[in-house]
Amino acid sequence: MPCTEVFFKYLKQREINRRTYHSIDEVRLSCFEYIEQFYNNYNPHSANNGLTPNQ
Repeated sequence: MPCTEVFFKYLKQREINRRTYHSIDEVRLSCFEYIEQFYNNYNPHSANNGLTPNQ
């Protein structure tokens, strides 16, 4: 599965589908926080030799 498909799969599973949003700004902030605080720090990827994006 391509990297972008995996990213959006996890974004939906771990963040988007678990919350109720009241504005588009809340969705944007939630996505930003997911990427900056979780995805880039804890998701190793084979395309990155098993390292997380921040490593």
